[in-house]
Amino acid sequence: MIVLGRLVAPYGVRGWFKLHPFADDPAAWCGLPQWWLAVDPEQAPETWRAYKLEEVREHGKGLIAKLSGVDDRTAAEALQGAYVGAPREEMPEVEDDEFYWDDLVGLEVLNEKGESLGKVVSLISAAANDILVVQEGEGEHKQERLLPFVGNVVLEVDKAAGAIRVAWERDW
Repeated sequence: MIVLGRLVAPYGVRGWFKLHPFADDPAAWCGLPQWWLAVDPEQAPETWRAYKLEEVREHGKGLIAKLSGVDDRTAAEALQGAYVGAPREEMPEVEDDEFYWDDLVGLEVLNEKGESLGKVVSLISAAANDILVVQEGEGEHKQERLLPFVGNVVLEVDKAAGAIRVAWERDW
């Protein structure tokens, strides 16, 4: 499953939600016939439940969505905070310089000197740009780095080689 966003709050009294997308172009997946919801996206695939997407609209600076079978505020409140996802095979293809977050998790991060900074364990959606969460080591020796996912830091993403090359020093 590709996690696309999160239902952050009910909107109105007819089962609509405010949606926080984890993508630059949510319109690319708003045309999917159904969305899958899960409280914890890390759980087993069978915990995801399919909902037919009835409508998505822009509202202010965000999006609101209506799912089939969620017809009042009480039903929407029960799903508040759920993650929205879709199976990989249903997702639109991306361009060579675009990536689903899931494509980046697990890739090794190397700086320009070829030093490993660790592996991408997750991403954070921030106001200005996305952030790679890179973890090196385990236990008490674990070190976590937060690297902005921007062009002057991320120099190359090579999915085939399983690596991301960055302009970042080990001691930053």
